[in-house]
Amino acid sequence: MRPRFFPRLLSPGVGSSRMTLLALLAFAASCEHTESPVARPQFSTSAGEGLKGSIAFLSSRDGVTLRSFDIYIMNADGTKVTRLTFHANATGFPVWSPNGSQIAFDGFFLGTSDEIYTMNADGTGVTQLTNTVLSQNFDPGWCGDQIAFTSNRGGTYQIYVMRADGTGVTQLTNFGTFTSDPAWSPTCKQIAFASDRDHPGGTSEIYVMNADGTGVTRLTNNAANEDYAAWSPNGSQIAFYSDRDGNAEIYVMNADGTGVTRLTNNIFTDFAPGWSPDAKQIVFTSNRDGQNQIYVMNADGTGVTRLTNDVPFHDDGRAWSRH
Repeated sequence: MRPRFFPRLLSPGVGSSRMTLLALLAFAASCEHTESPVARPQFSTSAGEGLKGSIAFLSSRDGVTLRSFDIYIMNADGTKVTRLTFHANATGFPVWSPNGSQIAFDGFFLGTSDEIYTMNADGTGVTQLTNTVLSQNFDPGWCGDQIAFTSNRGGTYQIYVMRADGTGVTQLTNFGTFTSDPAWSPTCKQIAFASDRDHPGGTSEIYVMNADGTGVTRLTNNAANEDYAAWSPNGSQIAFYSDRDGNAEIYVMNADGTGVTRLTNNIFTDFAPGWSPDAKQIVFTSNRDGQNQIYVMNADGTGVTRLTNDVPFHDDGRAWSRH
């Protein structure tokens, strides 16, 4: 369903077809490539100039193994990388609070279950928000004073919402076997998400619903995997990942599902887009250089620039704060 290599997605309850796809994508994302004689896209290996704000991301650069991930932040031009957690076994992309003072993340930070946490932007003050033994809680998305997230506490992967202090947990969806990756609209009135509700146990599509779980509308309609929705700051567009054209690429569409445009085009895996605060650039993860690294491009797909460069380690992230 989604090109990650984190072990929690290869778990019971996920359909066999998704298991097969995940295994293939995991192999592609976590192994060095033996490249065929296909022309590789040309792009700068230096950080882009003039990019503002901070990007939070995962990296295995200081881990015990290539799959031991901690959370880092860096300037949006790739400079001043700072490590925030130490062997946290973080497993999902960190996200910023609206005012940039905190970061939400998921992982096996304090125990044996995958839980949602928050911490200050400097890595201090870690607070556990969920506490569900033997369940998985991941994909936090923060808007206003609410955090949406994915959990399998009810048996299947569904979307929940809670206050930013962990109270008031409410289930929003109850369909399919894997409904995940909630992405808030800028106004906090809608949530985009991925689900296999129309292909149970199979491929996922992107949907949007009201913040209370009502008014579910399907935005994509392909016999392909579509995921990692990200609203533009003005709410007019949604960037997402899809393998509809035979490879994992970044696309953008209008918020109503029209006007789909492909932004990346190569033989490698591009996924997990995130917008710059001014909507002029998109940050994303790609394994085009052997292992997952972080890149940025203009919102029209031009000017691809590599921000991290620590192969053979993995870097994954898409959270861009203006602060």
